[in-house]
Amino acid sequence: MTHAGAYIHIPFCRSRCSYCDFATGIYQGELASAYVRAVVAEIGSSKNAGAHLDTVYFGGGTPSLLTPAQLDQILSTLHRQFNIDRDSEITVEMNPGTVNRDQLRAFRDLGVNRASFGAQTFDDAELAKLGRSHSSADTLKTFHELRAAGFNNVSFDLIAGLPGQTLAGWQRNIEQSLALEPEHLSFYLLEVHSGTPLADHIRRGLQPVPDEDLAAVMYEWMIERAAAAGYEHYEISNLAKPGFESRHNTKYWTGAPYFGFGCSAHSFDGVARRWSNQRDVQRYVENVEQGVSPVVEEQELTAADLRAEALFLGMRMMRGVDVREYNELFGVDLRAEHQDDLDRFREAGLVEFDGDLIRLTRNGALMSNEVFAAFV
Repeated sequence: MTHAGAYIHIPFCRSRCSYCDFATGIYQGELASAYVRAVVAEIGSSKNAGAHLDTVYFGGGTPSLLTPAQLDQILSTLHRQFNIDRDSEITVEMNPGTVNRDQLRAFRDLGVNRASFGAQTFDDAELAKLGRSHSSADTLKTFHELRAAGFNNVSFDLIAGLPGQTLAGWQRNIEQSLALEPEHLSFYLLEVHSGTPLADHIRRGLQPVPDEDLAAVMYEWMIERAAAAGYEHYEISNLAKPGFESRHNTKYWTGAPYFGFGCSAHSFDGVARRWSNQRDVQRYVENVEQGVSPVVEEQELTAADLRAEALFLGMRMMRGVDVREYNELFGVDLRAEHQDDLDRFREAGLVEFDGDLIRLTRNGALMSNEVFAAFV
């Protein structure tokens, strides 16, 4: 039986990063307290109460800005409303310098057993350009405090392709990361979103345009170097030591159900229904306080939608999509349905066939958006 996951969005940050277009804002104590009460109320009225969960993920934003007492309110409500497995993966996203050892020990006592850690880069000049509020020294200090507090499942977030970033600089980032031996590495090629300060800086010539070709070289170098250090490349943007793959995020790529709480949170029932919450923090709180559903969008996926999602989400996993399983699930011959596209991508060296598996090559992973667009 496939168990569900719970996602809780915490939209508060200590400062706003120049590249960010997420539903986040600056931390304010009173609003944060009201927000936590609203999230607790939303969980308490969930129509999915009683479902079995084996992952809980606090994302944001900077969830580590919550006090242990606030985190406890949310987790206690989840335990009352859902059947949460004893060996569940419970993740909190954290930024360097936002927690101390006592807080981290309190988080561990509440059952948090995984930290997703926003290192981004170990270069202080690059951190400043990104508008990050921490230094590389903060990263090292907080990481060692995580270990001292008993966290033995830590994931680093890293960004490649920053404006002006060199291959040598990226390699230093990776070497410093590997020297610390986190259990998991998530890495992203920088995307410049319209309307962000970074996009404005680039438009005005204050920062150079990111070099996409260089970013591709950075990606390939990281994969090879991390593999040599014992990490498995299990998803396009994720590497892990064996047994430390993100159980929660894997639900998104494999069609498992997940229930989102908080502003901008998304949910999927594991069958065909998706829904998402109000994006604005204040409106979300007001909706919940007034007894109005914060859901602003609902979608019933068609059979064609479900087949497309199973294909392009499944191919994010580097093991690929099992043709036989796909055909049994949907009653459709995958190779016949997408023969022209698959033949074209194979000839271009973007996908490969291995028995019943269809998967992206390393070049295909770099150009995954182009590949997936053919299946949507």
